Amino acid sequence: MNVLAVIPARGGSKGVPAKNLAPVAGVPLVGRAVRACLDAPLVTHVAVSTDDADIAAAARAAGADVVLRPAAIAGDTATSESAVLHAMDTHETVHGTPVDVVLLVQCTSPFLTRDDVDGVARAVAEDGADTAVTVAPFHGFVWREDDAADGAGEGVNHDRSFRPRRQDRPQDFLETGAAYAMDAAGFREAGHRFFGRTALVRTDPARVLEVDDPHDLARARALAPLLDTAALPTHEDVDAVVLDFDGTQTDDRVLIDADGREIVAVHRGDGLGVARLRGAGLELLILSTEQNPVVAARARKLQVPVLHGIDRKDIALKQWCDERGIAPERVLYVGNDVNDLPCFHLAGWPVAVASAHDSVRAAARAVTATPGGEGAIREIAAWLLGPHLDTPETARTSPSSEK
Repeated sequence: MNVLAVIPARGGSKGVPAKNLAPVAGVPLVGRAVRACLDAPLVTHVAVSTDDADIAAAARAAGADVVLRPAAIAGDTATSESAVLHAMDTHETVHGTPVDVVLLVQCTSPFLTRDDVDGVARAVAEDGADTAVTVAPFHGFVWREDDAADGAGEGVNHDRSFRPRRQDRPQDFLETGAAYAMDAAGFREAGHRFFGRTALVRTDPARVLEVDDPHDLARARALAPLLDTAALPTHEDVDAVVLDFDGTQTDDRVLIDADGREIVAVHRGDGLGVARLRGAGLELLILSTEQNPVVAARARKLQVPVLHGIDRKDIALKQWCDERGIAPERVLYVGNDVNDLPCFHLAGWPVAVASAHDSVRAAARAVTATPGGEGAIREIAAWLLGPHLDTPETARTSPSSEK
């Protein structure tokens, strides 16, 4: 069965400029949607419908096909249905096979899951529904202002003279706006996403969020470390680990003696983690804004190259990657403060330590449970190396560490 997931992603956005490319947990919104669709077992093809070259590049990088949308259906008044129909036509022309089930997936729902996508697809492809939609259980009392100018309200889903208990009320559901599925032939005939029998596919209410304005985007970034906890990198995802110093390998405090010399505290567990990462063949780098003997001394101790006294850390990181033939999307970058954000936008795995600034935690793809200077780097090494980090065999074959 040919199940096509279509992700509409126009370039124009008034509420949030370049919204579909806005990163949440280090991944553009369009990339998050593509990933959820590719992970859904029943989906056979994923296509992003766009009129924007940058979105097209991000979609291809995430693994989706790209359907370039003509201007006639790319304006503010264009419907999502028109984009889906055009993508179906293009897909069938390119692949030479008809689409059986088509999905409409919105990348403005950052916490869409593979189960959401697979759920709507399965309802139509296997369970006999004509259409399907993701919904969340809803228990609120809905009010609407009446037509009078005094702003008086009327109950929509309740009689305001009677307030039944939650368990005595019929279950209402909120359409999440995240994922829809339609029988392809029926969709062509009807021209809209709801026809025939519609299946309701329940999803977790905690994940229901649509990014329409900057406040929504800020909420998504704040929630991502909580809702994306399963998305931790492994050795297969990463070729290099780049470490900030102050606040990442230290607790961001500095002791200064009478001669002006700085002293910082580091964690021996981080030294062990770095040694194991080096022994596993990963490229390592310490990248710091500060021109400080402490940074250089720590780098020598860890046997890790260092670039410090760097004003534009992202430019230095890009040059370092180019010199070593490392794709930036294969770099795990660990930071804690706002000067790390440009590197977060470059690296494929931006990671914040638990004590990082709120804006850095929000932009991170993963967040450690451990604060900087208290073993956060060792925690990251455990993500990448798993049980191999602590085996005696690894300890004997790895380069010297501080343990």
